[in-house]
Amino acid sequence: MSTPPAADHVVDGPHGPLPIRVYHPDAPARHGLVWAHGGGFAGGDLDMPEADAVAKAFADRGILVVSVDYALAPVTAEWTQRLGVLERDGVHYPVPHDELVTAFRWASSSGLASDWALGGASAGGNLAAGAALRLSHETGPAPALVVLAYPTLQAVQGRPDSELRALLDANPAADVFPPPFVHGMYANYLGGDPALADVYAIPGTADPAALAGFPPTIIVNDETDELRVSGEAFARSLEAAGVDVTAVVEPGTTHGHLNRPEEPAFIATIERFAAQIRGLA
Repeated sequence: MSTPPAADHVVDGPHGPLPIRVYHPDAPARHGLVWAHGGGFAGGDLDMPEADAVAKAFADRGILVVSVDYALAPVTAEWTQRLGVLERDGVHYPVPHDELVTAFRWASSSGLASDWALGGASAGGNLAAGAALRLSHETGPAPALVVLAYPTLQAVQGRPDSELRALLDANPAADVFPPPFVHGMYANYLGGDPALADVYAIPGTADPAALAGFPPTIIVNDETDELRVSGEAFARSLEAAGVDVTAVVEPGTTHGHLNRPEEPAFIATIERFAAQIRGLA
């Protein structure tokens, strides 16, 4: 299978130039996906597997991808070891959120595809969900589908149930998102108290009235991942709002499996998402 061609572009963003990378399938595309990588809001780039390998896999399946190089939150001393990068300054909400909204609007008006989905992984899943929520509230194009991989959607994350707790206890290396850490991650992204944030910053706090117009959604959670609590809670909220939602647990996975293309679950999740995207009218 040939490697799909990719082209870097810079679009006019609300906070300055916004780099994106467009992955073209071999044939003209009907279906498109605007995609946001993860990295705790403070890490990641367009070359990491969760961005590049994911986009290539979708393009191999006939889906055009716009991968968004959104601005990152600061890296504090606490984060240097976790992300493997030096301390640096960064941005706070709403900058990355605004950039996802801008990227989707750019894609929708680009003529590159006609049916557009919006998605992301981990913190990118938060950005995708928040952007989709805002787009559903405002005049203009909105995604026909939202695809979320092991998203974080709550700053105040619930405790895992007994089944998930047992999985985490059996695999301590996978137990990396306890509620206090997640709360701190959001405080760093927001630059303040998560309790004061709006629903676009923390879409898991949206009530049924706010979610009523949310697009159809598929959520793939990792099996042994404390963020699974967040993804499953958001699925219940969408269902309560009358949104068409599919939520599945990818068997045998720990957090971030789309950043590990060598794992069989990588293709399994890509196929789940691609089937939903190609099914758009």
